Amino acid sequence: MRNLLVHLDSSAQTKSRLELAVALATRMGSRLVGIFAQTQRSVTSGVVAAWPPAEYVAARTAAEDAFMAATGGLVDRAFMDLNRGEESDILAQAVDLARHFDLVVCGQPSAEIQAAPGDLIERIVVDSGRPVLVVPHAGHFPDTGRKPMFTWNDSREAARAFVDGIRITVKDAEAVVVSVSKPGDPEIGYRKASLQFAVAHLKAHGISGRADQALASDIGLMDALLNEAADFGADLLVLGAFGGQGYPRFSRGSGSRFMLKHMTLPVLLSH
Repeated sequence: MRNLLVHLDSSAQTKSRLELAVALATRMGSRLVGIFAQTQRSVTSGVVAAWPPAEYVAARTAAEDAFMAATGGLVDRAFMDLNRGEESDILAQAVDLARHFDLVVCGQPSAEIQAAPGDLIERIVVDSGRPVLVVPHAGHFPDTGRKPMFTWNDSREAARAFVDGIRITVKDAEAVVVSVSKPGDPEIGYRKASLQFAVAHLKAHGISGRADQALASDIGLMDALLNEAADFGADLLVLGAFGGQGYPRFSRGSGSRFMLKHMTLPVLLSH
């Protein structure tokens, strides 16, 4: 991946995802672009709205200074200001911009941190056609892709995420491909063979891996995946996101949203 985009805002969590984005860009020899985007109301005087307000300008300047300081060792870097404050404008422009990059790095959404639209990640993943690496708001993650856990459920989304995950995995990585099922799932037997194809796919790219089938008897599938990641000591979880399963429509992607809320390690989401 030679062209990376990292989302910046005024939250303290920006530092962590910027550090990880710089580490990836350094390792892969990539161009890194920082995009400042956060919600902000314009200042009105009578019927006239003034944009950008001083608060926005100060936050943008601080973000640019931090970005330039963190990326001083990169050959190719650039800072961009989306220069929009309304959620709808931010979402539309962020999705459009993301299409011109190989990977987008974002921070985990949080109810306490509302600098950016809450559905920014979902919109980019679903509408841009690009993978998103989400960095947790708690913890320190100086690098990723050295001990990845690939999730597998035979879906289109899983296949797409698998290939995207390979692209940020180091060649000497120790990987595992995990399938989690509920007891009695009729696909368990078929998935055992499918997992071996996935491991062979990793091997073709020079990545050592093994397969693991897990049962989620008393917990949800996403909780089971997080448990598997913790047991393995993974530094990256690769997940096919926002699939078409689920009825009614609002339940589709519920597993992905659960993961975004409860993630404890960097998660690569692809649709």
